[in-house]
Amino acid sequence: MRPIGRRGFVTGVGGAALAVTGTTAPASGAARPGRGGPRRGREFRGMWLATVANRDWPSRPGLTAERQRAELLGHLDTAVERRLNVVVLQVRPTADALWPSPYEPWAEYLTGTQGRDPGWDPLGTAVEEAHARGLELHAWFNPYRVANHTDPGRLVAGHPARLHPEWVLPYGGKLYYDPGLPEVRGFVQEAMLDAVRRYDIDAVHWDDYFYPYPVAGQVFADDETYARYGGDFPDRASWRRNNTDLLVSEMSARIKETGKRTAFGISPFGVWRNASTDPEGSDTSAGVQTYDDLHADTRKWIREGWIDHIVPQLYWNIGLPAADYARLLPWWDAVVRGTGVGLYIGEALYKAGDPAQPAPWQDPRELSRHLDLARTYPSVGGHCWFSAKEVAADPIGAMATVVADHYPTRVRPPR
Repeated sequence: MRPIGRRGFVTGVGGAALAVTGTTAPASGAARPGRGGPRRGREFRGMWLATVANRDWPSRPGLTAERQRAELLGHLDTAVERRLNVVVLQVRPTADALWPSPYEPWAEYLTGTQGRDPGWDPLGTAVEEAHARGLELHAWFNPYRVANHTDPGRLVAGHPARLHPEWVLPYGGKLYYDPGLPEVRGFVQEAMLDAVRRYDIDAVHWDDYFYPYPVAGQVFADDETYARYGGDFPDRASWRRNNTDLLVSEMSARIKETGKRTAFGISPFGVWRNASTDPEGSDTSAGVQTYDDLHADTRKWIREGWIDHIVPQLYWNIGLPAADYARLLPWWDAVVRGTGVGLYIGEALYKAGDPAQPAPWQDPRELSRHLDLARTYPSVGGHCWFSAKEVAADPIGAMATVVADHYPTRVRPPR
């Protein structure tokens, strides 16, 4: 999800290769109850609620606990008014937490100061209040992003990245945990699982940030880690993909081990590979390919059954030559067909009415046409809207058009 460029979004359609252990990922486990494709009378109608850089919520840092809570409940109420049934709340935006985590500090986006207790429990409140409204609450975590700057000294004292500077790499103006270190992978999983164990969240949700998006002229400096752990792989890119596979497969297994019915979903950038790179890829010419650039073999995760659902970010209009929504949709439908993995499409509501976007995005019916098209593909079980601010503000009426055309009544989500 890249408008803070997701969130800051990359809509560009080139990339460099970057990339935990020298072992291969474990085999897939048993399916979780309730996983699968569309069910009669059910549909995934979600919205992302982003907290990084106060994108959607809270509206600014430093609000009182009462004001923060009121704004959060307002977003949940908007979801109900728009006849949605899932809210995907970002609860770990930058190696921090929107709950009282024993592993990581409170997020600065609440109080303006990292580590400062906001005086309430946002995640606990969100789960309770979402369920009271008939909404699922999916907890959205970013595994490896540490900070939107490169100065470890700006992190709160006691931050894991300061206690373990060997875990951290600067790249593209940000700090990241090194995905090649087994201890990093274990730590970030444990930090996320704390929320799974504490709360009745309906799903763990990850977005498109694994290895970082390529930045021209910069190198992700994991040479030392590759030298230690990459010897069994033909090249660095294969090793990096295995690191990401391990993160996904291990997290999948550990969620199951909690004994809860928590689902596991991932929302990747919408292009696995271009057909010009791989004959099994999509008919696109995207400048970013998750397999090659983010070292994320999203198709493999589906085939192995490591995830319960996938929400590819198809943030392009119908007819865009480089990445046509109408060509990507059937590709994803074919990938999930028969796997039991749910397919829900990520939609770029934030582009509707943006004067910087091409003409199709100035038409309030563009997104409604996406849903018209999606309903011709049997594996598509719904859509997720980026993001909450636009779901509410709806500057050109694109969301209202979707609701009028496609959401006549509230329905239950697929599980």
